[in-house]
Order: sequence, then C-alpha cells, then structure tokens
Amino acid sequence: MRNLTEHNLTDAVLARLSECDDPRLKQVMTSLIKHLHGFVREIEPTPQEWMAGIQFLTTTGQMCDDVRQEFILLSDTLGVSMLMDAINNRKPAGATESSVLGPFYVEGAPEHHTGVDLAPGEGPGVMVSGKVSDLQGKPLAGAVLDIWQTAPNGLYHVQDSSADKYHLCGKVHTEADGSYRFRTLKPVSYSVPSDGPVGQLLDRLGRHPFRPAHIHFIVCATGFKPVVTQVYTEGDEYLESDAVFGVKNSLVVAYQPDGEEWQVNYDFVLEPAA
Repeated sequence: MRNLTEHNLTDAVLARLSECDDPRLKQVMTSLIKHLHGFVREIEPTPQEWMAGIQFLTTTGQMCDDVRQEFILLSDTLGVSMLMDAINNRKPAGATESSVLGPFYVEGAPEHHTGVDLAPGEGPGVMVSGKVSDLQGKPLAGAVLDIWQTAPNGLYHVQDSSADKYHLCGKVHTEADGSYRFRTLKPVSYSVPSDGPVGQLLDRLGRHPFRPAHIHFIVCATGFKPVVTQVYTEGDEYLESDAVFGVKNSLVVAYQPDGEEWQVNYDFVLEPAA
C-alpha cells in the first residue's frame, strides 16, 4: 500500500504482520500497534515531544546495569508491575496474596535453619514467626522462605557498597510443623531510586518516591506454587500511597513491642501447583 495517510496508516502497518508465523507474537504486535497508534492519535504529540519521549526511554536504558533495573522501576511506578502480578497470580480464597518482586532481588542468599538471626549485633530487631501451610491448613515441612529487605538507611545490600553481601537476606526452612522463625531488623519506609529518569518523572508528576516499610518473601514448597510477596508494617505513613502500588490489606501486619525490640507473626498459605 502506498499513498498512506493518518486514516489508513494503522491498517497498512497491521497488514505487514500477515506473514508472521508466530501466533502469540502476531497477537502481541497487533495489539501494541493498535494501542500505540491510538495513543498518538489521541495525544497528537509534536515532533519535539515525541523525541523527548524517545530520549526518556534511552536514558532509562542507560541507567540499567547488573544491579539497577530502571525499566523495572518505571514499570513499578506506573502500576504495570502490579497489574501484571494481579493477572498472573489470581489466587484461590485463603491463599497468600502476591506483590511485586522489586528490582533488587538477588539470588543465592545463604540457607539457614529456623531461628536464625539475620542481623546479629544490630537493632532494633524484630522476631518474625509463623507457619506455612496448604489451603486445608496442613503444615508444610521443609518449605523455604527467601527473605530480603532494606537496612535502616533505606538501602538494599546491593545498593550499599559498605554493606556485607546478602545483609538482611537469607533462606529459612520450616520445621516439621510448618513453623518458621527468624530475627531481622525492623524495616523502614524508604525512597525508590530517584536520581534517574523515573525519579525525575515522579517529581514532575507531583508524586513522592516512597514505599512503606516491608519485608520481601518468596515462599516455596515442593508441589506448590511459589508466592512472591511483601509483608507491610501497620501504621506506616505510606501504606495509602505506595509509589509502586504494592500494598494489599491481607499483607499488612502489626508489630508488637517485645522489650526493646519487636515481634510479628505472619502465616503463609500456598496453593497446589497445577
């Protein structure tokens, strides 16, 4: 087709997909082209605005390295990550709800028996305990809780060159009765990285970059679907305005004082694998 105009251009681009022999790729690209062309028709950007958008995406890519993933941060702050999570993790009643993985998870944390102290000599600490079970309440022995969080300075260990590798990280195995227990530091609310293009975008949109205090978990057991989630601190000032939209009521827990430290209990319920 030639003599293309704004009225027939979308159809012409879609027609070029006719030889694609990958049905899923064809479906994805058809939808992407339709929505992208629809966006351009609705917004009618100037060439300068379109170039600014291209430069924003270029800068976002240039901020990525083996520790920092600015595109994940962009996805998180636009709510896309949580929408993806909701679509791909529709849970049966009673199963622990999921939340975003986040851009700072690192595989390979050391494995421990229940009761481990992930922050020896540091405080204020919190003793976290609970059980892992199936939908019928049967305890799951040998389940693994992969744990990570920020330090009191608001940084994950991969962000902080002064921190030990896997600081406040670890894999804890449940006991025969499905119970687990570990000590860590009381989590704090913190800012997502705001020194890059995503932070600049949030500022221009009049949005803050803060996340409520939480501890990350990936909970796995043989024969069950893993759950990637976060357990949030009741009373945190950012629960209603999490920069990445990750909070769910079922994941918010109250911290109880225990002398000079704290304790919290949270039970995880896994659904069977398909």
